[in-house]
Amino acid sequence: MNHYATQKSLSDAVDGGGLLVVAQWEAKPGEADKVAGILDRFLPEAQREDGVKLFLISRAKDNPAQFLFYELFRDEAAFKAHQESAHFKTWIAGQALPLLAKRERAQYGLL
Repeated sequence: MNHYATQKSLSDAVDGGGLLVVAQWEAKPGEADKVAGILDRFLPEAQREDGVKLFLISRAKDNPAQFLFYELFRDEAAFKAHQESAHFKTWIAGQALPLLAKRERAQYGLL
């Protein structure tokens, strides 16, 4: 997957707290590259959202069917807006989720 950089430093992103969402995906057999392609198109859109402080997606080196999401939102409302965005509905709900064998997600508050 391509890497997308922002001008924001990590300390800038975590300043003021927020809602941290960590998700793990595993693609169905034979679907990992298709999922990666969808995420390449989705990621820059997610990173531009107003309430997104940090949004990273990684692909496991030892199992390319596994993906890790590290998402920091300003607050719960920003997370909800993210899930309601056109790009989330198109790329994630509409295209990526049907290609997954496993999806886990947890939410955290920053200390």
